[in-house]
Amino acid sequence: MEFNNPVFQTLLGLVIFYIGLKMFSGGMKSMSHLEQLEWFLGNPYWMFLGAIVCTLLWQSSSLTTTAVIGLVASGALPLPSAIAAILGANVGTTGTIWIAGMLVSDGFPEGITKQVALVHTGVNAVMAIALLPLVQPIARFISRF
Repeated sequence: MEFNNPVFQTLLGLVIFYIGLKMFSGGMKSMSHLEQLEWFLGNPYWMFLGAIVCTLLWQSSSLTTTAVIGLVASGALPLPSAIAAILGANVGTTGTIWIAGMLVSDGFPEGITKQVALVHTGVNAVMAIALLPLVQPIARFISRF
């Protein structure tokens, strides 16, 4: 078997990524007793902002979402806050396009790169801000299933 095959490398990378996410989720489940963070975890608006920051730092909305799922599964994070965090991760992931734009433009994005970044960020932010006040009804709806 040849390890230089791009298909093999891609599949191996996906398997390693999946295993890493499962281990991360398991670690998050063990954090179910976070009394000192209840004020943060119970407030959807703080979770929204926290998820934006975490996603910007990690550059991975998948990692943020996995952390949220682990916290919900452990009972440490209520569903409305989890929904707000997922919305925040969606906004935070737009930071990637700004970083890519800076690398392409040798500084602040210009031209079409700036336009794409603004539209991407704007659409995600408007969608998240429009849905953020509705996290309680969305949580009630989801909890029926």
